[in-house]
Amino acid sequence: MTEMRHIEPAKRSMPDAEACWDAFLRRDRAFDGRFVGAVLTTGIYCKPSCAARHPRRENMIFLPDPEGARAAGFRACLRCRPDEVGRDRLAVDAAIAFIAAAETPPSLGEVADHAGYAPHHFHRLFKRETGMTPAAYARSLRTERLKSALEEGSSVTAAIYEAGYNAPSRAYADVGQHLGMTPSAWRDGGRGAVIRHAVVATSLGPALVAGTERGLCRISFDEGESDLRRRFPKAEILPGDEALLGLAAQVARLIDDPAAALELPMDVSGTAFQQAVWAALRAIPPGETRTYGEIAAAVGKPGAVRAAGTACGGNNLAVLIPCHRVLRSDGSLGGYAYGVERKRALLEREGQG
Repeated sequence: MTEMRHIEPAKRSMPDAEACWDAFLRRDRAFDGRFVGAVLTTGIYCKPSCAARHPRRENMIFLPDPEGARAAGFRACLRCRPDEVGRDRLAVDAAIAFIAAAETPPSLGEVADHAGYAPHHFHRLFKRETGMTPAAYARSLRTERLKSALEEGSSVTAAIYEAGYNAPSRAYADVGQHLGMTPSAWRDGGRGAVIRHAVVATSLGPALVAGTERGLCRISFDEGESDLRRRFPKAEILPGDEALLGLAAQVARLIDDPAAALELPMDVSGTAFQQAVWAALRAIPPGETRTYGEIAAAVGKPGAVRAAGTACGGNNLAVLIPCHRVLRSDGSLGGYAYGVERKRALLEREGQG
């Protein structure tokens, strides 16, 4: 087995005092590890997501880390255990490197043992930090290796085994989920795929909704059939049938209420990194936001902030994969493929306006 590559945890600056207080009021887990709040009346310091009752604002100060809080004479909260945040993130970073270095996907027990945690606890921790389970992360890496082998010209059979699969059946199952087509179709640029589409009226303007038999492959604003043909030039483009029109109606409802918990089938392709970023986006609870740096850290690549932004921009399923919930590090809206005003409207509908 290849020697494990250590990934350094993200180094993020502490927000200003009012942003810290707002994070505490929201109990925003995304800010855990960026600072701690110390309560002057009790001498306790907590992480932002602590479930304890909030003190008065005038009784709380904010410090960059637990070490600074202890040096100032405060002691750790026994309820939220703020000292464990850094350890959890280091463990997830180590697990990501362990999975990436393995020749075949390790079991949950092996990953958890490497990280020093009980399997069921680490399963929840890994998904909380990355938006994916350890097994899903391993599958996405293996699928990316398969894609690379196919793009380099390997035969389908050779590519399957080069990617580390023990049997073609497993490869076809994974690729059907991650690439949205069979390996041979992927190698041929998607030729043979059938995509049905419809343009539906929504409260934010006309939305294109398109999908294959596996699920939705495109949700966008201000696009039509000609745009879809340019994006999928080798696919057969057809009008929406009853199933697609039903999905389109649900998408329109989702745009009206982007906080709704709708589980719609998806058929999107992307690299392992893109898949990880999109999973992290879907893990952001409605009413909360993240920065691009926080998304990069969540997928184990804290230095890849720009790449995380590019992955957000490559999202084919507007609103369903909620890239509108990602902001710049200064809290400003940043860009959005369909206009900043739409991004603002979506956030307002989720209570962030």
